[in-house]
Amino acid sequence: MDSSESTLAEIERLRAEVERLRKDSTGAAYKRTLLARHDMRPYTLDYVQRLFHGFSEIHGDRRFGDDPAMIAGMAVHHGTPVMIVGHQKGRDIKQRQLRNFGCAQPEGYRKAIRAMKLADKFSRPIICFVDTPGAYPGVGAEERGQAEAIAFNLREMARLEVPIVVCIIGEGGSGGALGIAVGNRILMQENAIYTVITPEGCSAILWKDQEHVEAAAAALKITASDLKELGVIDEVVPEPPEDAHSDHDAAADFLDRHLRPCLESMLGKSGSELREERYLKFRHLGAISSV
Repeated sequence: MDSSESTLAEIERLRAEVERLRKDSTGAAYKRTLLARHDMRPYTLDYVQRLFHGFSEIHGDRRFGDDPAMIAGMAVHHGTPVMIVGHQKGRDIKQRQLRNFGCAQPEGYRKAIRAMKLADKFSRPIICFVDTPGAYPGVGAEERGQAEAIAFNLREMARLEVPIVVCIIGEGGSGGALGIAVGNRILMQENAIYTVITPEGCSAILWKDQEHVEAAAAALKITASDLKELGVIDEVVPEPPEDAHSDHDAAADFLDRHLRPCLESMLGKSGSELREERYLKFRHLGAISSV
C-alpha cells in the first residue's frame, strides 16, 4: 500500500470512528457541550459575513459605553432589511480578551435593546444569534445593573411588534442567553446547547466535584433534541457531517435553509399578532396537564 492509499484508509477509519461516536449515546449531552464550545465553531460575525449583505454595525448603549461581546447592526437578508443582534466570541487570545469570551456586560444588553427598538421603529425583522457561556458576573457589571439590564430586555422584547427569530448557534448560557432570546421562533443548531447552568456548575453544586458532568448534562436536558421535545425551541438545524466547526460555509447554508422560510412566514403578520404569538409561546413553556 502506497502513502496515498494509506492516507485514504486512515481518513475512512477516522470517518467511521466519528460516525460511531455520533451514534454513541453515552455522555452524548456533554459531548455536544464540548462541540458547542469548540474554538473553531462559527460565531455571529461568521454568519453575518455569509448570510447577509451591507452589514452596518451599531455601537454603544448611550449610557455607559460599547460592549464588543455584543454585536448589533443593520443588514439585508435575501432582499429583506433586518436588524442583527448577537454574542461574539474571539478566535485568538487578543480577540477573546476584547470580546470578553462572549460574556456581555450591561451595556451590551442595553445596546442590544436599543438596536431592537430601532428595528421596531422602522419595521425591520430582528435576527438574534445566541452564543455565550453567560452574562459577565464581574463586580463592575453588577454595579452597572446586569440583572436589571437583562430583565428590561425580556420585558421590552415581549412588546416589540416585528418578527424576532432567535438562532442558538453555540452555547446558550443562562440569563446571558435569554437576554436576547425572546423570539417568535427559536432555531437551534444540532450541536448547540441551551441551559440554565453549565454541566460543570451543576456538578459542583450537587456533587461537590467535577466527576459528574456527564450525568449533570444529561439531567439538564440541554441538547437541541431534548429542547425540541419539551417545546422550548421550534426547529433543530442540522450541521455538516463533521459538525459546524469543520465547514463554516456548509453550516451557514444549513442555517439559512431554516432561517429564510421561518422569517418569510412572519412578514405578513401584524404587530399585535406577533406580540400575542410571542406572549403565548413563552407562557406555555413548562405547562403540564394533569391525568
